Amino acid sequence: MKENKRTILFLVLGSFFIANAIIAEFIGVKIFSLEKTLGINPANWNVLGNTLSFNMTAGVLLWPVVFIMTDIINEYFGPKGVRLYSYIAAALITYAFIAIYFAIGLTPADFWLSKETPAGPLDMQNAYGQIFGQGLWIIIGSLVAFLIGQLIDVTVFHYIKKRSGEKFLWLRSTGSTVVSQFIDSFVVLIIAFYIGAGWDLNLVLGIGVVNYIYKLTIAVLLTPLLYGLHTIIDIYLGPELSGAMMKDAQGD
Repeated sequence: MKENKRTILFLVLGSFFIANAIIAEFIGVKIFSLEKTLGINPANWNVLGNTLSFNMTAGVLLWPVVFIMTDIINEYFGPKGVRLYSYIAAALITYAFIAIYFAIGLTPADFWLSKETPAGPLDMQNAYGQIFGQGLWIIIGSLVAFLIGQLIDVTVFHYIKKRSGEKFLWLRSTGSTVVSQFIDSFVVLIIAFYIGAGWDLNLVLGIGVVNYIYKLTIAVLLTPLLYGLHTIIDIYLGPELSGAMMKDAQGD
């Protein structure tokens, strides 16, 4: 029964982790205004000589969930568990993009090519390609940033846990996110837009600062959710198994 609980927990956490990582990659093609969504005025901050607001990819809605899953998997299964699911997620994201590009290349049926909308006729093939066919540099930047961010996150989390023991879950969770997302926020933008699209470096760095502020704020706000999930898992496993798994993970 203990092994069943351990296995079920590992599969559930890992499946949710991978699903959110893949979905975040594909919904990330949409850029939205956080301020307008909340019904407030744009921030219009001057960052490195650029006037910027919280205009971000829709993927930021799900990445905080990935951060939480990363920390929970690390808590009970150690760095090896996080690395395993990170590699699987990266491989499946790559596979998904390959499948999408093959789908874009298929010859569309004549009746599907055009659709009437309130805004006028829509070229379905072009829309399909624009939405799903993200640029190669964006894909590369996203995958590299994801892997680097995950590996840094698990390392920092484990480092803090070894020195703090089972106490201060908020510290190892927030601390690992602070470091990993700082790297992630800039790596993806530099690869995708500075190297891949030739954007001005100050603009890229400015956008990175705004994105990092958002991710850090969300990570802090989600701390109660992390504790709540931790409590639910402890109840599911029972104190004996929960304690043994966290002890094993600490020595991983």
